[in-house]
Amino acid sequence: MFKKILIANRGEIALRIIRTCKELGIKTVAVYSEADEACLHVTFADEAVCIGPPSSSESYLKIPSIISAAQITGADAIHPGYGFLAENADFSEICLESDIKFIGPSPQMINAMGDKAFAKDTMKKNGVPVIPGSDGVVTEPEEGKKIAAEIGYPVIIKASAGGGGKGMRIVWKEDEFDKAFQMASTEAGASFGNAAVYIEKFIENPRHIEIQIVGDSFGNVFHYGERDCSIQRRHQKLIEEAPSPIIDPETRRKMGEAAVLGAKSVNYEGAGTIEFLLDKEKNFYFMEMNTRIQVEHPVTEMAYDVDLIRQQILVAAGERVETKPQKPVGHAIEFRINAEDPFTDFRPSPGKITSLHFPGGFGVRIDSHIYQSYTIPPYYDSLIAKLIVWGKNREHALARAKRALEEFTVEGIKTTIPFHLKVLEDGRFLSGNFDTSFLDKFKIED
Repeated sequence: MFKKILIANRGEIALRIIRTCKELGIKTVAVYSEADEACLHVTFADEAVCIGPPSSSESYLKIPSIISAAQITGADAIHPGYGFLAENADFSEICLESDIKFIGPSPQMINAMGDKAFAKDTMKKNGVPVIPGSDGVVTEPEEGKKIAAEIGYPVIIKASAGGGGKGMRIVWKEDEFDKAFQMASTEAGASFGNAAVYIEKFIENPRHIEIQIVGDSFGNVFHYGERDCSIQRRHQKLIEEAPSPIIDPETRRKMGEAAVLGAKSVNYEGAGTIEFLLDKEKNFYFMEMNTRIQVEHPVTEMAYDVDLIRQQILVAAGERVETKPQKPVGHAIEFRINAEDPFTDFRPSPGKITSLHFPGGFGVRIDSHIYQSYTIPPYYDSLIAKLIVWGKNREHALARAKRALEEFTVEGIKTTIPFHLKVLEDGRFLSGNFDTSFLDKFKIED
């Protein structure tokens, strides 16, 4: 087992990893930018190293600084969390060359699954259902239009190396194709340093369902059911739940088996997520694989009684997956609390927290790095907390969520708490009858 792990991240996920490390008896090293000196992950780690100025490119994304911090402190492993360098193959490679264990997949695996066109082709060859589309990247608009004509409009043009809605354009008819292709390619190049795009049939109003998997070096791959991540804006998730209110046991079995098959086909090791789109007829299609822990992993932990960070660390240390998944027990829902104003198109709202009260009670979990008088810096993602509730069933979890959100107080900044309370009044959400277009029809007014 590792003696000391450096966490190459910040905020709530860094604190989350530190907690599991402490339970495993592993020393921790926090890294922080000058803007994060007062962040709680710095306080609770055994050691902390400043790695640069506020800008991510000069701190949390600066590989030489992070490697130096690991070497100076004697860390024998690095956990990247999510975001930043979590899916950076070069970082994984440099860790390997520096004799530091990267707690995540190999550089080859990150490259393979990070290239969405390649990942899709790999899954298709191994019998996992995929969305009809191009075989690999498309380099010319004329080639793309031929493919679109074959599979039928609407189609979606996607960045091969990207995510988070960047480099993505929906095309409803042929005369829109050339402009959309150029815009997607340009945005992909600017966002990811790779302008390659591919084309898929656009599945209208799907559910976004992801399967949590963990694989070890002994060839074991287990899945821990599904998460429904359909409540999102601009492809950014806001509410996730496990299990999905629309997935029946037979569909869950089929999706789980497909995810395991896909992961085993590439000898996957570590925690990861296979993401699917589910259409109205409950046909599911592989969308992408994330080779890291997800923001929303706590909902699976609550529903399946598993510490996924612990599993991730054990597998990286060469041990077997510790727990085999059972059926989900009860229902868990996660609400992302962002420092944003939901009444002004979710405009970021950094600043000082003047008053703070976290909800509590049975079945309520808060993952957060904030505290009263903490100043939220403007340089990073706006996520400041995750509220996760558990109930014996979905109705119970929804009632608990409403109670907890009403108790959750953050003053001095704007947050998404009012948005979540409004969603909990919406009949479509309460009934489970929603899809990724939910927010297109949802109006929130102050």
